[in-house]
Amino acid sequence: MSVIIAGTGVWYYLAITAASRTLGYTAPPTGPLIGYTVILVTASVVAQIILALLSPKEADAPADERERRIIDRAGNWSGYVLATGVIFALGHFLFFADGNLLFHLVMGAMIVATLADYLFLILLYHRAD
Repeated sequence: MSVIIAGTGVWYYLAITAASRTLGYTAPPTGPLIGYTVILVTASVVAQIILALLSPKEADAPADERERRIIDRAGNWSGYVLATGVIFALGHFLFFADGNLLFHLVMGAMIVATLADYLFLILLYHRAD
């Protein structure tokens, strides 16, 4: 999933950058956001189906107490990453008043926070073993 998030995030960045260069100002999020969402959802559903087919027992197993604590801690830390990105985006908006860029910066913060969540999960699971 992290590869899907990173790949679609890079695609979103490249699409916004190209559209902004063509327009001469920060592109509105409408077109690239719809494309990003469709690609992300489709790729995620396909990946989840493949993972469920490869390991059906693990797909239905609920998280145990240790796993729930790891998931909660990783989510908490990635929340800090998201908050930092949003605060940066709002600070940028205060100086440049570009609403389209504010949207894209917050979207980027969400993508980075999701990747951070996966990274924190990996690190916490590794540390727990």
